[in-house]
Amino acid sequence: MASNSSQATQTVHDLTVKDAGGNDVDLSIYKGKVLLIVNVASQCGLTNSNYTELSTLYERYKDKGLEILAFPCNQFGAQEPGTNEQILDFACTRFKAEYPIFDKVDVNGGNAAPIYKFLKSRKGSLFGSGIKWNFTKFLVDKEGHVVDRYAPTTSPLSFEKKIKKLLGLV
Repeated sequence: MASNSSQATQTVHDLTVKDAGGNDVDLSIYKGKVLLIVNVASQCGLTNSNYTELSTLYERYKDKGLEILAFPCNQFGAQEPGTNEQILDFACTRFKAEYPIFDKVDVNGGNAAPIYKFLKSRKGSLFGSGIKWNFTKFLVDKEGHVVDRYAPTTSPLSFEKKIKKLLGLV
């Protein structure tokens, strides 16, 4: 298992997470890919627009080196109450999500997942490092370094140019 200490962790690639089936996933498998890491929820007012745009971005750039990593979280208004199986069914059926959806995690507090401790340690926000709501987005370069953080209300398509730049397409 990768270190849980964000101080010892140098890049996202040093971490291991759980997939929706409970299996360990070593994030080093994503070396050389641009990552968009998002905490998702099925019953949020931002769900439709975010899931739709994430699927659009994934369709456009999955073959060019983009990977979207979705982490369901129930910490904001209990808007992700389902089981992993229900969450997968929702995202894949309703939004045709083809990108990986991982195990439900906490993004804040003492039980925050190591990946979120790491992401927040690298890119705080105007209001501190805590995640404020569903669909906070972190953009990670091919080397595993966090390069940007976007607010829940920021449209995924609004930073498409930044993704293209990191992919080396512009």
